[in-house]
Amino acid sequence: MTDLIVLVVDDDFHVADLHRRQVDQVPGFRALDPVGTVALARQVLATAPVDLVLVDVYLPDGSGLDLLRSSDTDAFVLSAASDSGTVRRAMRHGALAYLIKPFDSEVLAERLRAYARSRNVLDERATLDQEAVERAFRILHAGDSGGASPSRAATAALVLEQLSGSEERSAAEVAAAIGVSRATAQRYLAQLAADGSATMQLRYGAAGRPEHRYTRR
Repeated sequence: MTDLIVLVVDDDFHVADLHRRQVDQVPGFRALDPVGTVALARQVLATAPVDLVLVDVYLPDGSGLDLLRSSDTDAFVLSAASDSGTVRRAMRHGALAYLIKPFDSEVLAERLRAYARSRNVLDERATLDQEAVERAFRILHAGDSGGASPSRAATAALVLEQLSGSEERSAAEVAAAIGVSRATAQRYLAQLAADGSATMQLRYGAAGRPEHRYTRR
């Protein structure tokens, strides 16, 4: 699988290099050398394939929000600006996430992982139905608990949403539907069965090996 390419745009060299290293630590992502101005960012975007831009608001030659508005590239805003007006403008200009500095490295890592899972859902087929679109958005924002780790409640809700009272589903099927690992889906399904939200049955396939199948209670 080809790594997703990330461009960090921040005029503070130390902060930019920190974010670059944080990106490189997330499997499936690779950061280019950071740049510190809107003009340099536009040059890179015009000459190199970039999947995601991590951009600060305050840059020497303008606002990072102007870069969002003028580029056709996915973007997160990473900034100390916390006023509601700036955040709303970032959202209007297409920011997929807004992280207020300083933040824990795991917050950025989880946002990147969610972004990759969301892209996988959107890339599954050329034409999407409404369920796929909504699932991509839910996955993208599943970590919005504000803590350093993804929201367990949000993930559990995604898992439970895949179950119905009539159709049995396996952990592998649920994992593929919401963009998590099979082990993660299995863990949440087992918890839902334990608290009575779901029921589990053992089914034997053609090879005689049992499989856990879940339905919503």
